[in-house]
Amino acid sequence: MSEQSRRPRRPAKPYRRPQKDPVRILAFEALRAVDERDAYANLVLPPLLRKAREKEGPEKFDGRDAALATELVYGTLRRQGTYDAIIAECVDRPLREVDPPVLDVLSLGVHQLLGTRIPSHAAVSASVELARVVLGDGRAKFVNAVLRKVAQDDLDGWIAKVAPPYDQDPEDHLAVVHSHPRWVVSALWDSLGGGRAGIEELLAADNERPEVTLVARPGRATTEELLSEEAAMPGRWSPYAVRLTEGGEPGAIAAVQEGRAGVQDEGSQLVALALAGVPVEGPDAKWLDGCAGPGGKAALLAALAAERGAVLLASEKQPHRAGLVEKALHGNPGPYQVIAADGTRPPWRAGTFDRVLMDVPCTGLGALRRRPEARWRRRPEDLDNFGPLQRALLRTAIDSVRVGGVVGYATCSPHLAETRAVVQDVLKQRPETELVDARPFLPGVPELGEGPDVQLWPHVHGTDAMYLALIRRTG
Repeated sequence: MSEQSRRPRRPAKPYRRPQKDPVRILAFEALRAVDERDAYANLVLPPLLRKAREKEGPEKFDGRDAALATELVYGTLRRQGTYDAIIAECVDRPLREVDPPVLDVLSLGVHQLLGTRIPSHAAVSASVELARVVLGDGRAKFVNAVLRKVAQDDLDGWIAKVAPPYDQDPEDHLAVVHSHPRWVVSALWDSLGGGRAGIEELLAADNERPEVTLVARPGRATTEELLSEEAAMPGRWSPYAVRLTEGGEPGAIAAVQEGRAGVQDEGSQLVALALAGVPVEGPDAKWLDGCAGPGGKAALLAALAAERGAVLLASEKQPHRAGLVEKALHGNPGPYQVIAADGTRPPWRAGTFDRVLMDVPCTGLGALRRRPEARWRRRPEDLDNFGPLQRALLRTAIDSVRVGGVVGYATCSPHLAETRAVVQDVLKQRPETELVDARPFLPGVPELGEGPDVQLWPHVHGTDAMYLALIRRTG
């Protein structure tokens, strides 16, 4: 008998089932939906959380579980560009050759290591267990090896390694440090007008978790009612705004459940209020929201119109979004109408309305705090698709308003190609119009620039980067 055969064999390691972690599994499922279906996290996450809360047993979520899952999803999406650069330094192949589900698990792990207070050993261990559950043991070993490399340094140390120096390539440096595509950095910098401090503050603000802002719809709810909620504070600028400073669940608030209040960024409220505040010559009975979906501005405008005895027509091209508008306006204290119609081929007669809001489809670069994944989906060529539509809708708005009436052109993007360029191009062809200085109709709001149009900013005003131009038809 050989020496080798006389040695006792080591007992084989017993197979251990991977430990299921409901929080991280849910976060992984949300990221897969964002990647595979081009879904938005703010639409995917709430039903997943609701389902998890309804479960019985150990997988039932509590408030802390929901908060951690939310942080994992949004934090990972916001810092995706930075994390991709770090992961690329720690793998032996191009990132495009890493399976997307594996990359999602790695990104979740990197966020826990570099973007949270979770201890390094716990972040690695939890991520490897997640990989065993959703990917299998083989790929879990790969995840373990990569994350152990990442754990050797902190976020500042990694950024120093993977970001080019600012002096050599300022745009690429900012893109890596603040996790924005380079072309978005360039566009936002142009809109701000130069200077390093402003662009750094804006990009940093895009990566902060925004407060939940409510609107008390006039005639249906009051800010006093909403301020009775826990951790509620008055809005900064809108008299109808209330901020939930510790997040909170808007859907649990009675006024929101009943449609008397809604979730609406304060910048969006200011756009509606400014349009409603401009004096018009002659009657003031017919208002139009020409791109009304999903209905936040339309609900506020309809309530303001009702206070003056005016009627709002809310038009939305997509029938399912028109349904959302109908839901938002249900219970309005005055008359209104919702229709599904193409704003570039309107069914109403020219010169019908006294006030027209046209909040046009856009790249959404002004709402990256709320939809962080949008920054990775948009491409510069998207501007070529939106530009003709934006100009066509503004021309419709001018056609639709009567002489002496006013148009509000709004967009949730600060990109100059979607804001001033559109307004200037259209008004060159329409000598019967004039720009109205919008600044006096946002009372109390600071740093509104030289006018006559207005650009709001997350880092300055705490709002989405809404743009507004007010145009009066003079002939």
